[in-house]
Amino acid sequence: MKFRPLHDRVVVRRLESEEKTKGGIIIPDSAKEKPQEGEIIAVGSGARDEAGKLVPLDVKKGDRVLFGKWSGTEVKIDGQDLLIMKESDIMGIVG
Repeated sequence: MKFRPLHDRVVVRRLESEEKTKGGIIIPDSAKEKPQEGEIIAVGSGARDEAGKLVPLDVKKGDRVLFGKWSGTEVKIDGQDLLIMKESDIMGIVG
């Protein structure tokens, strides 16, 4: 992928949700909620503070993260459905 987000933005690929419930019931695609967990694909260089100093991001490429249900902007890059969001939309790193 030849896309680099600017400033404090990150590119996230959603991780697939479970196909079945714990009881073994298969969930159709139309009934599934979009997963709120993803993998960081690319990160920007960081935000600038009031003094103009670059503040690096806490997340890095490859991190698994949790984000808000309505976070980010959905885009399609190289045939992949991805999300672009600010680092502040990320709730935390998994694992």
